[in-house]
This record gives sequence, C-alpha cells and structure tokens, in this order.
Amino acid sequence: MQIFVGLGNPGSKYAKNRHNIGFMVLDEIAADHGFTPWKSQFQGQVCSGNLGSEKVLLLKPSTFMNLSGQSVGEAMRFYKLTPEDVTVFHDELDLAPSKVRVKMSGGHAGHNGLRSIHQHIGEHYRRVRLGIGHPGHKDRVAGYVLSDFAKAEADWLDNVTRGCADGAKELASGESGRFLNAVSLRTAPARSSKSVKHTETASAKPTAEPVEDTRSAMQKLADRFRS
Repeated sequence: MQIFVGLGNPGSKYAKNRHNIGFMVLDEIAADHGFTPWKSQFQGQVCSGNLGSEKVLLLKPSTFMNLSGQSVGEAMRFYKLTPEDVTVFHDELDLAPSKVRVKMSGGHAGHNGLRSIHQHIGEHYRRVRLGIGHPGHKDRVAGYVLSDFAKAEADWLDNVTRGCADGAKELASGESGRFLNAVSLRTAPARSSKSVKHTETASAKPTAEPVEDTRSAMQKLADRFRS
C-alpha cells in the first residue's frame, strides 16, 4: 500500500491558493480513477482506491500547512508503512509554472509543509514538485503562495492536474519517467510534423520560371540604345 499526500490548507478561503496545488492534484486523481468518497481520518481528508495493481490512500491534511507532518505520520503508522511508501505533492517556488519534477529524499528547502513532514517521518519520502514560479523577492513569497492562481494561469494549471492524474498509475508503480511523460503530453504536447510542413508550404512564395532571351546580338544592342 502507498500514501499519496497533497499539501495545502483546509477551507474554502484557501481552496484556490497556489499553496493548495497539492490538494488540487489529489482531487483530480480521485475523480479520474474512481476512488471512494472523501472522509475525515488521520487529521485530514482521505479516500482510497487502486492505481494499477497498487492500493493507494489519498490524504489531504486538515492541520494547516505548517503541521502537515502530524497527519502524514499518523496515517503512515496506522498502516505500518515506511517513508518510502509516501509520495507528497507540493507547490515548488523554484520551478517555473507548469513544470513538474519528481525527487526522492533530500531537504525541505524552507517549505513549511515539508519541514513538518521531515520532523515526523524523516526525509526519505518521494516528492512531486509542482512548479508555481517565484514572485521575485523572498519578502513577497508568503503573500504569493497564499493568493489565488490568476485567471491567465487556468489552462496550465488544468493541464498539470490532469497530467498528474493521467500518469498516476505509472507513479504508483515506480515509473517516474513515464509519469513525467504523461504530464508533458498535457503541458507540452508535440507539434504535428504535417502541420509544420503545411505551414512552410503555404508561406513559401512561388518562384517564376526564367524566360529565355531569344533576341539576336544586334537586337539586344538596338534595344539597349533605345532605353
């Protein structure tokens, strides 16, 4: 069994915040893969289902971001799992919007949700880093992550959440590369080679065939003087 954790803050006030992208991804996975209804357990909201051959519990801590580790630790101990069985989806300031990366173990880089999880289960868990971009200065970070995604960001946000749901089975089976490929098919779909060739053909101007000059040498000389 595995636990997929989405980080965020509970309540409608925070539902559309950049900090809550982890919750958004779990909601999409639950809906796309027919998981059970959400219920309250482990100081959070949980639902369960299967991703391929893997039984997976989805967990959205209700402890607020800074205490996320309490909820994660409780669920992990209940099922007698190890940190390696835990995958955490979280917002990432150091990645551009729509970029997604997978990382195993490592530091928390100042992320308060990860810091709390480190305190309760250690650092040897998997993270799915969901890029939201950086506001440009560290003094603006708190306001930035606790503000809603802009309307202009709706398309890439939808592609990221859907892409993560598309690749959820691969992630559960340990195929991180295939998971990221599934995300990329949503966020950066390949261009059709046929459409590129068509564009090039349409934009090219036809070149006129050269006309053979059949005049004699005397005619050419006469025409030159006339001009």
